[in-house]
Parts: sequence; structure tokens; C-alpha cells
Amino acid sequence: MAKQDAPIIIKKIKKGGGGGHHGGAWKVAYADFVTAMMAFFLLMWLINTTSPEQKRGVADYFAPTNVSQTTSGSGGILGGQALGQDGDKNAGTMSFIDQLAPKAPDVQDPDGQSSQANGKAANASDADSDQETDAQKREQMAFQSAAESLRQALQDMPELAELSKNILVDQTPEGLRIQLIDQEGRSMFDQNSAQPNDRAKLLLRAVAKIVNKLPNRISITGHTSASLGAATQNPRDWALSAARADAARAVLQSAGVDQDRIAQIQGKAASEPLYPDDPSLAGNRRIAIVLLREAPVLPQN
Repeated sequence: MAKQDAPIIIKKIKKGGGGGHHGGAWKVAYADFVTAMMAFFLLMWLINTTSPEQKRGVADYFAPTNVSQTTSGSGGILGGQALGQDGDKNAGTMSFIDQLAPKAPDVQDPDGQSSQANGKAANASDADSDQETDAQKREQMAFQSAAESLRQALQDMPELAELSKNILVDQTPEGLRIQLIDQEGRSMFDQNSAQPNDRAKLLLRAVAKIVNKLPNRISITGHTSASLGAATQNPRDWALSAARADAARAVLQSAGVDQDRIAQIQGKAASEPLYPDDPSLAGNRRIAIVLLREAPVLPQN
């Protein structure tokens, strides 16, 4: 009975330790975080200072299928190149050595010309080719401007708006070509006549305004259509096409085109149809005026 009445004593033991905010584990985690941030900002700096070629080298280096082709420094991440050209990132002493290095001697070729002379000649030829390219670009822009001006003139003039289908403007290897084309029911010349009708004269005067804006010489060619069902060309078409080209020339000159700019006048009959699938179409009857791609004619004085 005495043992059953004895009180029960529970003893709680507190275990001491270094956990919580009083320990040092958080310092390790913080150091890892700072190291990771430093690596991140270093990566950002590298991306900002490297060139696209160096970035591709870095990407190739970390590619899983990449195999370095060389063991030299040029096969590394940056390909043997420095990050910059000045400061702590300079390319070493090579620039200083290049400044102190003597110039290469002037070596004579077997034909007696020096390498420096050949270099100057090459530079001169390159300069000439650049000038030719610039001239071609200017001529191309002038042709495009002239074509747009002609189309705009056809739209702005009510008497020419309905004739816009009778004119075709394009660029060929010869130059800017303007063609006055017959349409069904809208011919430029009366039947078997070399003289242009009133509609053709209106178009030719409009073309003359565009032609006068450019210095190029002019080629005028007359074309006819083939006779329906005929096996051979009509011999009279040669003279008729040439006469129509000459009549167009007369209208252009009366509209202010200088006669010295006329390079050639020719008739080709039906030898070069605009629609080869059907040489008898009315559209094959046309006058082609070409602003030639060549140097303009200069006055004798």
C-alpha cells in the first residue's frame, strides 16, 4: 500500500545544441548564395563584353557533341582572342611588336613591277569598279523614278487615263523600255498606215516629257503582228514597222526631244512578237522606245 501511494516523478531533460539562429549553418548557406550571385554577374559581364564569334565559341565548347579540333589556345573557348583591345584586357605585346617591326621590302615581280605598284593598281581598279557600281545604282534609281513619273502622269491626265492599258513600262538589259501597244479596238495606228492616230500622239507626248528628264540616248523600234493563218511574214511589214518607228521619232522630236539623242530607228515586223503563243494578237503591234544604258551624248564643245 505504501508503494502504491508514492508520487510519480517525471524528469524532463533539455538537450543543449547549436541550432537555431545562434548556430553557424546559415553562414554556409549565405556564402553559397553569394558565390552563386557572383558567378551569375560574372557570366552577365562576359556575355556583354564578348563578340558574337566568341559567344558561338563558348556555346560550341559546352555543346555535348563538341570535340575540340586542336589542343592549342586557338581551339579554346575564346579562340585565342582577348576580350578587348585596351586596359587589362589587351591582346598582349603583339601590337607593340607590330609597331616596331620593319616594313616589308618592295619585292620586284618578274615583269619588273613591284608588289606595292601592283597593290596600288588593284586599289585603283577596285575604286573604278566601285564608281561603276555607284553609277549603275544611280541609273537604276533614275529609271525607276522615270517609270513612276510616267505612270503618275497617265493617272493624273483624264485624257490619258483610259489609254493606260496601251502602255507598258519595264526594264531590260538594254535600258528602260516604254512600249505603246495596240489593244483590241484601241490601235495606235490606222490600218496599213504609218502615221500615229490622235491617241498615239497623246501617249508619245507624255513619253517625251519623261524622256527629257534623262540624258540617255533613245532607240525606237516598230513591231507588227503576224497575219492570221499566214505561214510566212508579209514583206511589207518590214517597211511598215520601220516607217511607224520613224513617225514616232518625229512626234517625240516635235515634243522637245533632241535629235542628237536618237541612237537608232528600226523596224522588226513580226520577228519579235510580244505574245509568242499567238503572233496574230493586236498586242504584238507596238512601238518600243528604249532609254539605253550607256553614257549620254556630250556636246562637241
